[in-house]
Amino acid sequence: MTQVVRTDSSTSKNDCQPKGKLIVVTGPSGVGKGTILARLLERHPELYRSTSVTTRSPRQEEIHGKDYYFVSRNQFEQMIARGELLEWAEFAGNYYGTPREPVEKQISLGKCILMEIELQGARQIYQTFPTALRIFILPPSLEVLEQRLRDRAQDSPEAIARRLRRAEEELKAASEFDFQITNDHIETALNQLEAILF
Repeated sequence: MTQVVRTDSSTSKNDCQPKGKLIVVTGPSGVGKGTILARLLERHPELYRSTSVTTRSPRQEEIHGKDYYFVSRNQFEQMIARGELLEWAEFAGNYYGTPREPVEKQISLGKCILMEIELQGARQIYQTFPTALRIFILPPSLEVLEQRLRDRAQDSPEAIARRLRRAEEELKAASEFDFQITNDHIETALNQLEAILF
């Protein structure tokens, strides 16, 4: 059963108001973060989704500048050195990060910004934006998560094993977040996310 857990009772509902709100969504690889946020944006095109930069290769359906900015390792390290990233982390042998300028610009315009990032990055963002709304997406179980990763058919067995080991550690951090949503069914999880934001 899909459920939402409110970790911090001081966090109010209807958080996504036109006042420059940052919403950080994280959870283990394969839990369905991207799918949930894509559907949320279809329903609410007024939201702004932060586009991350990464050194990993694009998947078949991914578009540079829309899904990610795909850069070389050297380019990414130059961005770190120039202070151009709000947060960055290394995951499964690749760098991931959030460009600073687009996010700060949208916040200044009063936009509600969705940021899908890894746990390490979410923790960094909390230091920069302590008022960010933080949401953790959980799988129903590790067994379900493993099956989703296999069904995705995008990773080698070794990579899947690495992602599952990392997921076990990430799940221990769920209580750090304002809300937890267990994604047993995409539509139900999406409705629960909407109930938090609007």
